[in-house]
Amino acid sequence: MEIKQQFFKQPVRLLAPMEGLTDPLMRQILTQIASDLGRPYDWSVSEFIRVTQTVLPAHVFYKYVPELHHNAKTASGTPIHVQLLGSEAQLMAENAAFACTLGAPAIDINFGCPAKTVNNHRGGSVLLDEPKIMYEIISAVRQAVPSHIPVSAKIRLGYTDTSRMDDIRGAISDSGADWLTIHARTKTQGYKPPAYWDKIDTFNQLKIPVIANGEIWNVEQSQRCMVQSGTTHLMLGRGAVTRPDLIAQIDHGHQQNLESSATLLWEDLITHQIQFLKGQARNDLVLVGRYKQWLGMLTKGYSEAQILWEKVKREKSKAAIIAALQLSTQS
Repeated sequence: MEIKQQFFKQPVRLLAPMEGLTDPLMRQILTQIASDLGRPYDWSVSEFIRVTQTVLPAHVFYKYVPELHHNAKTASGTPIHVQLLGSEAQLMAENAAFACTLGAPAIDINFGCPAKTVNNHRGGSVLLDEPKIMYEIISAVRQAVPSHIPVSAKIRLGYTDTSRMDDIRGAISDSGADWLTIHARTKTQGYKPPAYWDKIDTFNQLKIPVIANGEIWNVEQSQRCMVQSGTTHLMLGRGAVTRPDLIAQIDHGHQQNLESSATLLWEDLITHQIQFLKGQARNDLVLVGRYKQWLGMLTKGYSEAQILWEKVKREKSKAAIIAALQLSTQS
C-alpha cells in the first residue's frame, strides 16, 4: 500500500518505452519540454533490456539507461524505470536485482513488445499466451527485488486475440505486481487504430493501479480513454513524440481552451530539435537518421514540420539541417 500511495498520489502521466524511438536522447528532450511547460512526467520507462542467458554486465544497463549514473533521473529530474524483457523467471529475477544495485528506482517487465524477432525468441507479447509463465516471471522478480522498489508489468490485451484476458488478469493478480500498464490492443492488432480502451476496464478489478496506453494523440482522445478504461492514469507514446506538449495539454483540459503556457509553438521546438542534433550517437549519420524519424512524426503535429521535411528529407549533413532549422526561426 505504501508504494501505491507514494507513486499514485494523483493521476500519473508517463512517457512510454518505445524501442528505437524513446532512447536516452529522446527521453532527455521530451522530459525537458514537459518540465519547462510546468507538467513534468511522473516517470518514464526505458527501452527494454533483453535478458537471455546470463546476468548482464553493468555497462549494458548503463548503455540503455545512462540516467543510472545520475540518480536514475533525466537532466530535468524525471525518474527512469528500468524495463526488462525475457522468458526465464530466475534470470529475469537476477537481472532485476542487479539493476537495483545500480540504482534502478523501479523494475518494469515487458509483455507487450510485438516485434517478430523478440516474439520468435519467446519474449514480449508472445508470453500473453502463457499466463503461467507471466506469473512466474513477475513473482520471481518481485521476490528478488527489495520490497521498497516497485515491480510493474506492461501488457497488451492478448497475442492473437483477447480470449486469454481472464487468465492474464489472474496471473497479474497473484503475482505481486505493484501496478499494471495496458496497451489497449492485441499483438496482432499492432498499432492500427482504434485502441480498445473499454477492454482495460475489466483489469480495474485488480487491487493495483492500472495505467492506460495506446492511440492517445490529443486531449479529446485522452479524455475518452480515461472514461472508457475507467482509469485516470495514462502512458503517452507516439502522441507525445508528435506533440511534445501533449502532456501539458491533457492536464490543461479541453484543447480549445488551452492556456498559452500549455502549448509548445514550432519556433520554441526548434531549439530542442537543434539540441537533439547535437546529442550523442554512434556517428552523425545515425543521429541524422534518428532526427529524420522524429521530424517525420512531427509532421503529424506541426504544419511547419512538413515544410522543413521537404527541405531536408534527402539531406545527410547534420550541419546543413541545423542551418535549415536556424533559418526557419527567421521566416
